[in-house]
Amino acid sequence: MTRNLLSLSILLIISHALLAQTPWSQRMVASIMANNPDSISYKREDGSKGVAHWEYETGVLLEGVKQVWYRTADDRYFNYIQKQMDRYVTADGNIRTYRLEDYNLDFITPGRSLLLLAQQSMPGKEKYRKAADLLRKQLTEQPRTKEGGYWHKKRYPYQMWLDGLYMAEPFAVEYNSLYGDAKHYDEIINEFVWMEKHARDEKTGLIYHGWDESREQKWANPKTGNSPNFWSRAMGWYAMALVDVLDYIPQSNPRRGELVAILQRFMPALVKYQDPKTGCWYQVTDRMGDKGNYLEASGSAMFVYALAKGVRMGYLPASMMAAAHKGYDGMLKTFISTDAKGMIHLEKTVVVGGLGGTPYRDGSYEYYLSEPIRQDDLKGVGPFIMASVEMEIAAENSLGKGKTVAVDNYFNHESRKGYKGEQEPFHYTWDDHQHSGFFWWGTIFRNLGAKTATITGAPTAASLKGVDVYIIVDPDTPKETPKPNYVSEADMNAIANWVQAGGTLVLMANDTSNCEHKHFNQLAARFGMQFLPKNRNMVQGDHFEQGKISIPAGNQIFPKTRTVYIKELSPLAVKSPAKAAVTDSGDVIMGVAKVGKGTVFAVGDPWLYNEYVDGRKIPAIYQNFQAAKDLATWLLSQGSSTGANSATSKR
Repeated sequence: MTRNLLSLSILLIISHALLAQTPWSQRMVASIMANNPDSISYKREDGSKGVAHWEYETGVLLEGVKQVWYRTADDRYFNYIQKQMDRYVTADGNIRTYRLEDYNLDFITPGRSLLLLAQQSMPGKEKYRKAADLLRKQLTEQPRTKEGGYWHKKRYPYQMWLDGLYMAEPFAVEYNSLYGDAKHYDEIINEFVWMEKHARDEKTGLIYHGWDESREQKWANPKTGNSPNFWSRAMGWYAMALVDVLDYIPQSNPRRGELVAILQRFMPALVKYQDPKTGCWYQVTDRMGDKGNYLEASGSAMFVYALAKGVRMGYLPASMMAAAHKGYDGMLKTFISTDAKGMIHLEKTVVVGGLGGTPYRDGSYEYYLSEPIRQDDLKGVGPFIMASVEMEIAAENSLGKGKTVAVDNYFNHESRKGYKGEQEPFHYTWDDHQHSGFFWWGTIFRNLGAKTATITGAPTAASLKGVDVYIIVDPDTPKETPKPNYVSEADMNAIANWVQAGGTLVLMANDTSNCEHKHFNQLAARFGMQFLPKNRNMVQGDHFEQGKISIPAGNQIFPKTRTVYIKELSPLAVKSPAKAAVTDSGDVIMGVAKVGKGTVFAVGDPWLYNEYVDGRKIPAIYQNFQAAKDLATWLLSQGSSTGANSATSKR
């Protein structure tokens, strides 16, 4: 009996040690999924469980779950998101429990999960796009102020709240980038500009929770229309919305800088009110230490997220990362608890904060302190997960800083019919979220600190200037593109000179029936490699074992990867200066050459496209996501920068 108890104790110690090594983002999602396997629920004030309907809390949580999926390629996260959306979205694209006629901005937030699902390669995805269309219809018809700003809800006439910027605008801007029109970016930018114009306090730099254009509300200042206090979560919504919307405002948009300028004014003002002892923020932001005020989890998490992402994206100075670190460390000490099962919980999230309504909420200091707090409230959990992801990225993104990874869109230039019937580029592009794209690999490069770019024309000294890694993948055959751009002598000379000077070149072929080998091999020959006229790993159906490639321990390129899946590939022949990097059954699967100051990596398949990286298709034994990260890390470690970037587009 004593031995059994000892063994159990050892297992518990090991289990807790493993949990402690798991990133906080994954630990929090694991706790939520374990406690809510079939639905997202919450505790009412009386202790009973309430099942969430179509509302913003679910949307905020699932945005965090999505970001963890992007960090891990674990399909359990994707399946959880889809399961929650399928509770509401019908086959014809309607949304159960949603009422468009309420014109409530809170109903828009889960639309971000709809857009995620609508961009995946899977049967029936059209229903998600139709549901997203329904939410966009609401925004088109939403009642507005005289300037054009959205009312927060139909039942709150003439009122703009900070909350509404997060509820609506990240969905609106992503929808617009996929299906919309350039003129709509102005509407999105205006929401932030008008909110700051009307509700920003010049003395503190903080922004009031709400603004009443009519000045009719009892909570509204009769001169300014503003509510009387600064609520941390309200400003947190605004800050998160700013950094998320900027992901989709085109670099070429002349008004993009207005949003960056707002963020640069706003975040330093918030940092001034960070508690010097804990690094967290108070429920009523500017009344630190006043009677009854308390450190609050959701606002703190939102500020950490916006600070860390703002620094990562280059909107905020690197010096502001210190405030993010201080805030995050403080959150872990102040708000995170662990139960007997090793599950973590988020404490001290205020349940709600509003203005007006019945019973009437007057926006006073006493009102904000009167609302109850709740453990694991989704409005805090979602931002905590997102903040955790950002801090995890910050811990590893120094490698690629100042470097650019460019993918070719000249030799591979396939197109397909887009949403509006127009032709759009696809296949191995950074922006393509479907199975055919490189979105996942691009995200890995960006999370490692690099910029991604696209070279749409022939490679030249000018177009390759400032590019550190250049990826040429699967050059077109006539069956793929009516007039393919074959690799020419001039192209080869430009590329070879760039490699000699320190560039890192990636050559990804395909099997002989799906790739133009003749001219591509002339380029590969410059570096001692040839793609052979041989096809291997011809996988039949779901016999994934037929695509298995084992990588022995000690491989310098893939230090954390042991098993990958590559189907229908061309093996390589290598001679000096090239050598084999990965072999299988006598075939060279991947090769490497050191040429001058540069490096060339070659593989006979574009195997790191979304279909085989995102975790949804191949069994978990195949570590393609880890391989993509290992390879990206190795590529960014090669060569040296070759000057100022001039690639044609970036993301």
